[in-house]
Amino acid sequence: MRFFSVSSPHLPPINSVPLMMRRVLYALLPGTALMALFFGYGVLLNLLLAIIAAVAGEALMLVLRRRPVGLFLGDYSALVTAALLALALPPLAPWWLTVLGTLFAIVLGKHLYGGLGYNPFNPAMVGYVILLISFPREMTLWPAPAPLLAEPLGLAEIWRGVFGGGITATGRSLDALSMATPLDHVGIELGLERPLGAIKQDAVFGVLGGVGWLWINLAFLAGGLWLVYKKVIAWQIPTGMLGSLGALAALGWALAPDTQPGVLFHVLSGGIMLGAFFIATDPVSAATTPRGRLIYGAGIGALIFIIRSWGGYPDGIAFGVLLMNMAAPLIDYYNKPRVYGH
Repeated sequence: MRFFSVSSPHLPPINSVPLMMRRVLYALLPGTALMALFFGYGVLLNLLLAIIAAVAGEALMLVLRRRPVGLFLGDYSALVTAALLALALPPLAPWWLTVLGTLFAIVLGKHLYGGLGYNPFNPAMVGYVILLISFPREMTLWPAPAPLLAEPLGLAEIWRGVFGGGITATGRSLDALSMATPLDHVGIELGLERPLGAIKQDAVFGVLGGVGWLWINLAFLAGGLWLVYKKVIAWQIPTGMLGSLGALAALGWALAPDTQPGVLFHVLSGGIMLGAFFIATDPVSAATTPRGRLIYGAGIGALIFIIRSWGGYPDGIAFGVLLMNMAAPLIDYYNKPRVYGH
């Protein structure tokens, strides 16, 4: 008598690629909604442009590489890349900047390395850094958050600004509508030797961080914790990143309270939660061993603190992620889990 037998694995996978990518998109919704609430329709325009460019770029590259278009477009990875890049871009960025950055991410960051599963760098951050280095002025066009605007920006005005060469429907230039982010503001004012206590009294700051950014970061934190609960991402990378950034910020504040803003400002300003839970946790380009993930995340947090404190850019999430992407294979090599019995 012969028994029916099958080879391993004997348990079905918990997460498929399309399911994981869809859950990442769902988890981005609360933070995206709050970004649109504080920074206006430009956030949604960026998302729409990036998604269109990502789908078109992905389809074109799949055709050129003679891969099944429908199968790979259906894994939603291009949409995740588009969403992460769009949320990192200024809401008043001209349309071509969003399209160009998305194509850089899909073509250079993903397909030239062989597509999903083979990219050594986070594609969205590849696109972002290329834009940041190539078009520094356009990458600073962040509007003032809604509570600081005397007159909210309407959809028609933003549309004309994004598609009309930088001039809005009321004749104002986008430069006139933009303002420094809290991280920019601190760096500029410290350079002018204003005391940190006086800087924190400026209108751009709220109770714990920049106006609006506190709630946006909390919303991305909620979405990220849901991803951890659903086992889409591992807890080690966000913990390592936020832990090292917080520890270094606390040490810096203890040693130089007149120039270091402190833990809560670092953790709740900029795109830290978006970076910790959605960008640094890319399953392809990040470390994959349990201890390696902690080291990888801690390295990103340390690089962010160094760049914010002494670098030429106000934030360092993209550079931190890409630099640690390079180190991820080495980290995993020296942190392999011990095989039972050896």
